[in-house]
Amino acid sequence: MDLNALRAHFPSLDHGLAFFDGPGGTQTPRPVADAIAETLTGPLSNRGVVSRSELNAERAVTDFRDAYADLLNVPAEGVVHGRSATQLTYDFSRHLAKGWKAGDEIVLSRLDHDSNVRPWVQAAERAGVTVRWIEIDGGSTELDLDSFERALSPRTRLVAVTAASNVLGTKPPLRHIADRAHEVGALVYVDGVHYAAHHLVDVPALGADLFVCSPYKFLGPHCGVLAAAPELLETIHPDKLAPSPDTVPERFEFGTLPYEILAGATAAVVFLAAIDPGTGGTRRERLAHSLGSLHEHERALRTRLEEGLRALGDAVTLHSKAADRTPTLLMTIEGRDAREAQVHLAARDVLAPAGSFYAYETFTALKLEHPALRVGLAPYNSAEDVDRFLDGLASFL
Repeated sequence: MDLNALRAHFPSLDHGLAFFDGPGGTQTPRPVADAIAETLTGPLSNRGVVSRSELNAERAVTDFRDAYADLLNVPAEGVVHGRSATQLTYDFSRHLAKGWKAGDEIVLSRLDHDSNVRPWVQAAERAGVTVRWIEIDGGSTELDLDSFERALSPRTRLVAVTAASNVLGTKPPLRHIADRAHEVGALVYVDGVHYAAHHLVDVPALGADLFVCSPYKFLGPHCGVLAAAPELLETIHPDKLAPSPDTVPERFEFGTLPYEILAGATAAVVFLAAIDPGTGGTRRERLAHSLGSLHEHERALRTRLEEGLRALGDAVTLHSKAADRTPTLLMTIEGRDAREAQVHLAARDVLAPAGSFYAYETFTALKLEHPALRVGLAPYNSAEDVDRFLDGLASFL
């Protein structure tokens, strides 16, 4: 992988900033912005099969579904667009809760972003359904699988769990969780927002029945994507307008689609597939090769970052401890406010945010009462970026 060539596609990097805020949203490469602008300036109309402008809109939708079918390894008819992963999860919590009844149970995880917690909690409250929890082992920052076994029962209707923590990077044993959930007849809803930014997703291999991700976490525009088997989507019936399509996946997409955003999201997949495509082949094969190279790049930078943090001594506490995790590190600083560290670093053009990052259950479980500093690596980060962060943090201590 040619990192300099990759970085040249990102106009924002010309400003001299070192971005470590990728878990909250990555920078945008020029081809993605161009695709948005070219689609928006048309000619463009609502979808149809008569005029060139109608066909442009139709192609934007078709290309989007095909691209995310390749990225997530699902049929194109199983790709649903949404404004965000949060919006999609709220929508599907309401759709699925229609079939719940008093006495049913759902299982949630303390490792999750609140977008994969609160929609389900609120839906359960309305339906009179009991919520059970998978706890976090505070020492390892792994999910406590014994608590999962205790939470699971023949009454379980849904297990909602992350594929990777957005703050700790922890990747739970998702296939094991899914297999056990399926044994009791439960659906598995997976928040893949952070995971999809660092790995090629295979929804069936993960065992997910419904999987959500956000293209803006991996170089695309702000939107959400839900992937599922079309056969499953056929069994789910949302409230919808009478004249709107009842076909899958259109029945879940309310109102006119943002064709320019779909085009940008497609361009992000095209861009990822071209980073290091290997010897070619299908787009799925090119994605596998490119994302494999990106994974190795990010892993090397994570090693450099962790070694540098260890050299700073006991002043920095690293809370990301799981054996299997993404290149995202959560840390606190002894006797100091992480928000002050964020300001200090920002003055040196190093962007590493402080907060709880909507991981309410995780912060509560780990007894983190104050904001923490999160450092997330993205494809465009360099060794120089890492060294700038470490130097900036050392000067803060």
